[in-house]
Amino acid sequence: MRVDLFDFDLPPECIALRPTSPRDAARLLLVSGDAPFEDRVVRDLPGLLRAGDVLVFNDTRVIPAQLEGMRGNARIGATLHKRLGLRQWQAFLRNARRVRDGDRIDFGNGVTARAGPRDEDGGVTLSFEGEEPVEVLLERAGRMPLPPYIASKRPTDERDRSDYQTMFAREDGAVAAPTAALHFTPGLLSMLGEAGVKTETLTLHVGAGTFLPVKADDTDDHRMHAEWGRIDQAAADRLNAVRQAGGRVIAVGTTSLRLLESAAGEDGIIRPFADETRIFITPGYRFRSVDGLMTNFHLPKSTLFMLVSALMGRERMQAVYAHAIARGYRFYSYGDSSLLLP
Repeated sequence: MRVDLFDFDLPPECIALRPTSPRDAARLLLVSGDAPFEDRVVRDLPGLLRAGDVLVFNDTRVIPAQLEGMRGNARIGATLHKRLGLRQWQAFLRNARRVRDGDRIDFGNGVTARAGPRDEDGGVTLSFEGEEPVEVLLERAGRMPLPPYIASKRPTDERDRSDYQTMFAREDGAVAAPTAALHFTPGLLSMLGEAGVKTETLTLHVGAGTFLPVKADDTDDHRMHAEWGRIDQAAADRLNAVRQAGGRVIAVGTTSLRLLESAAGEDGIIRPFADETRIFITPGYRFRSVDGLMTNFHLPKSTLFMLVSALMGRERMQAVYAHAIARGYRFYSYGDSSLLLP
């Protein structure tokens, strides 16, 4: 399909630079089948779901993966996006033309790395020097990797270390937050439990590639970035049991949805999974494992807007976004949410 079919005009003032407080006070746009849209808040969620449904969260934890350093007299920025080994990470570099294979980059605070060759995604392999775990080095020298549409408008600060982390975060490895889950609080989870709504977690380490623009004119020519995910046998069994009992599997975020669909067979059965996925979901895709999606509002012409268009229909989602813009919903990572039920 033509990529420009997924374009829309978004006023800059719609982009949220800080999250709503408290988190579950964010707005929620309910889109259920062909019914009229409903303007709600996230705290209404227990009344919008059914007893026996399950919400599936991503428990990845964002690491402070942005680094600023020097290669000689050249200032170099690095955003780590995928672990390759104990001390090696793939990274996207700013001012990359000043870095050659074997160059040493000093990121300050005793953190240095050697640059390796370019990879097929346009990044560079960084091999960190010393004996300390890379996570320790990042805590010392790194910053939270805010999305470019926020970072271009204000600097990252200490508040982002908690704001840009979900309450489920426990598995280190993401360089972008699974932002749909930023809206959840312990109080909301308690209300969901009282309503008979179950919860489940899986792990998908979100990479910086999620923010890369689609440069192709046709979706068939776009190469999707790879991300590593895991679903264990016990979680797969519980999710399959929910659907067999008539409940719905609702993915919280596109990351959870992409991993569930990667792990499901043609028969709709979710199986254990521990691997990279490059799944690219566009209109015409037949969903196997999910019955709904809670997600924030995405960028024009992005792979994520293509995904929600595949779930609900492209024209329907164009109408959803036009409604959200007209009603003043806040967009992107720190913005409001939607509940999409085909």
